[in-house]
Amino acid sequence: MSKIAIFTDEPGWHGKELVQAFAKRGFDSHFVSLTECRLMLSVDRIPVQIPGFEQNLPDAVFVRGVPGGSLEEVVFYLDILHALKLIGIPVYNDGRAIERSVDKAMTSFLLQRAGLPIPTTWVLRNRADAIDIAEDELKQGNYLITKPLFGSQGEGIRRIEKMTDLFWLSASNGVYYLQRFVPCGGEGYSDYRVFVINNNAVATMRRRGKFWLNNVARGAACEAIGMDATINELAINAVKALNMDYAGVDIIQDKAGDYWVIEVNSIPAWKGLESVVQTSIAGLLADDLISRYLLPNDNAAIAAIS
Repeated sequence: MSKIAIFTDEPGWHGKELVQAFAKRGFDSHFVSLTECRLMLSVDRIPVQIPGFEQNLPDAVFVRGVPGGSLEEVVFYLDILHALKLIGIPVYNDGRAIERSVDKAMTSFLLQRAGLPIPTTWVLRNRADAIDIAEDELKQGNYLITKPLFGSQGEGIRRIEKMTDLFWLSASNGVYYLQRFVPCGGEGYSDYRVFVINNNAVATMRRRGKFWLNNVARGAACEAIGMDATINELAINAVKALNMDYAGVDIIQDKAGDYWVIEVNSIPAWKGLESVVQTSIAGLLADDLISRYLLPNDNAAIAAIS
């Protein structure tokens, strides 16, 4: 039986869903932490050593989580992902995709370069310049969002609404990431989460926040909505710009009716999404990984016959 390594430190509900999805398709899968992996560079050894795969490397790797840590630790975890891909092991999402999306500065740059609508964004180191930018935006009647370059689930995100807020304006390890706040249209606070797999939008929901931050982890409610061609196209193009196998894309509609891409997550959760849509996200992810990376010849043969 083919084996798949699922990189995660907290399997939880999502991990169980993936294990079951792979098992239904005849694939055995095991949880592994990237912290337990190592490089062993010797002429007679497998260069990447993964617990549980000492004799043979997995047939594929599904990245469900990359641990935090020091710069050296995170670079080492990415080294493991890069090395696996270089020796021919499919990595889903791969190290480059993780790098592009975990770094909000690079994510914003690549989205803007691809011509996608993102809120005006500044990334810089000088505190005085950051305060000048914030003061100028406030004078124009705009709020600002500050975010850590690396983070998820709304951790460390703040909104600057008035001059006194500048007293606690802080950098993320010396770097300021400032983004113009986009007030959403309609009543209350809301945005859209689109789940994209292999450049296809497979499910969409509206997230209604208790306040301006619409993360489900922060208490936002999930609502089912119909598939919207405009939103889907934006999400798909965002994922293409970052060259990812799958992603969760967050999009907001402003009071004028225009859409803005505000986040692209390479390790998205989908429990909230599945609570409002009749779709097995884990099943779709398993199907995509298997069909494109483990059984590509079978798919080519089927296509030729049909």
